[in-house]
Amino acid sequence: MQLTAATLLKTKFGYDHFRRGQKTAIDKVLAGENSLALMPTGGGKSLCYQIPALLLPGITLVISPLISLMKDQVDALHENDIPATFINSTLDYAEINEHLRLAASGEVKLLYLAPERLDSSSFLAELGQLNISLIAVDEAHCISQWGHDFRPSYLNLTTSLAQLPSQPPIIALTATATIQVADDICRRLEIPTENVIRTGFARDNLAFQVIKNQDRDRFLLDYLKLNHDQSGIIYASTRKEVQRLVHLLQQRKIKATQYHGGLSEQERRRNQEDFLYDRVQVMVATNAFGMGIDKSNVRFVIHAQVPGSLEAYYQEAGRAGRDGLPSEAILIFRAQDTQIQHFFIDQSEMDDEHKQKEYRKLQEMAQYANTQTCLQQFILRYFGDEPGEPCGRCSNCLDKREEQDITVDTQKVLSCVIRMHERFGKAVIAQVLTGANTLRVRQQHFQELSTYGLLKRQSQKKVIGLIDFLTAAGFLRVSGGKFPLVQVTAAGEQVLRGKQQVLRKTAVKAQQSLPEDDELFQKLRQLRRELAEKQQVPPFVIFSDKTLHALAGELPTNLTEMLEVKGIGQSKLDKYGQQFLDAINTATTTKKD
Repeated sequence: MQLTAATLLKTKFGYDHFRRGQKTAIDKVLAGENSLALMPTGGGKSLCYQIPALLLPGITLVISPLISLMKDQVDALHENDIPATFINSTLDYAEINEHLRLAASGEVKLLYLAPERLDSSSFLAELGQLNISLIAVDEAHCISQWGHDFRPSYLNLTTSLAQLPSQPPIIALTATATIQVADDICRRLEIPTENVIRTGFARDNLAFQVIKNQDRDRFLLDYLKLNHDQSGIIYASTRKEVQRLVHLLQQRKIKATQYHGGLSEQERRRNQEDFLYDRVQVMVATNAFGMGIDKSNVRFVIHAQVPGSLEAYYQEAGRAGRDGLPSEAILIFRAQDTQIQHFFIDQSEMDDEHKQKEYRKLQEMAQYANTQTCLQQFILRYFGDEPGEPCGRCSNCLDKREEQDITVDTQKVLSCVIRMHERFGKAVIAQVLTGANTLRVRQQHFQELSTYGLLKRQSQKKVIGLIDFLTAAGFLRVSGGKFPLVQVTAAGEQVLRGKQQVLRKTAVKAQQSLPEDDELFQKLRQLRRELAEKQQVPPFVIFSDKTLHALAGELPTNLTEMLEVKGIGQSKLDKYGQQFLDAINTATTTKKD
């Protein structure tokens, strides 16, 4: 049988058909052309270089930013009987030499490296002796100074890779890149614009939610109680908040662990493995956790505090539902949490231009939290995608709460902005509207304005939330960076003239929104966990939840039928097929009896 991309897809990975964009990317690689694959998390980016690696004569070099990502991917490849290895800081000198020997002798087809390795001229010289057929740059948004995870070591890639004698083609891959970031990647890696494979950023299995101005702890506890036995990540902005939340969950007997920069490397590794191996249900973490984590059965990602940008949010939220099953991404938004991100920007070593860019990204994050339009459409517009029809799944699309007419309050806000000559930010505007007696108000004589105190029965926090809502709805806009000024738009002027009504919806409760797993699925999951512990690999490396659900639904009666189940290739069938078949037969026989 001739070895082709399609046969490898079936025999090694257990799939009958390529996903959108995969075949195009593979064809570009096999034609020796540089390319960029922009695909959402869970879109199957890794196959775009793993399949060519098996078809090309030499070795494929994979530039990967995180040690955990390398180990997970190498473990998964080994489960499919694909020879691969990695070189990173966990190896000693002798181990590095042995892994290089494996690459030189052709005993492995993929070699994973951290970008920092390429900064060494001696290591580059050793790589130059290998027969390298392809270079894959994973998490390629790290190469751009405009990207949310910029890594300085990625900047040197072009210079470093140019020193390799074989000059192999490059495929760059990322799940989150604005148009500006994508252009930057293409320029740095010499990728022609016609070789950008953009499948769209929409995630059809992911339901986005925004929970605003509610008791965070109460919502989290209610949600975890209602959606018990599901795996998820809770993100917080600071170590202190991570520690507080994990203590809260553990007190309520919820299996949770934590991950942040204040833990020792040993603690981080142990906690990460407990989560990957399904020993704990919930990982509470800062943004130090997650990039490259391949755990496919994460059913929910909750941001307990607002992240700094929509790129960061979408990257982190996208860790839910990598297996394609229904999953949720929830943002708990409180306006005061944006001050934490503001502080991070202030304290960073970025130049003023980049700081201004980050301030604007934070403003857009607040607008996302306050929009009442489809949340997925909002995200797609941000990344330059055609938004299409409303998703029908997000909290805004499904929101059946009654709308309140807030036209009069809106006119009060808009009028106040104009009377302040559109030269102040939302905090000062809220002070004026609530009748605050601050030094700033007195110095500017704002207490003499006709709009002073018009919303004095509301808190400043509530008025700031209203301003954010009106900005997201397009009645106001903000300009500037660190100290953004609020201005009235053309739509806002229509409201002031009484020609347009403004409606706003009122708090939401936690719901059991994720489907419960049936009894057979739970038994198959238990078998998977036992096998994973023996193999010392994460359970999802053996079979994804999606494959287990397919087994429980299709009930194959022999190994031939089992091979037709998505996600089961010949390698995994040989290793695990009979054990899962026995478990299915036992369960169905017991049920009949």
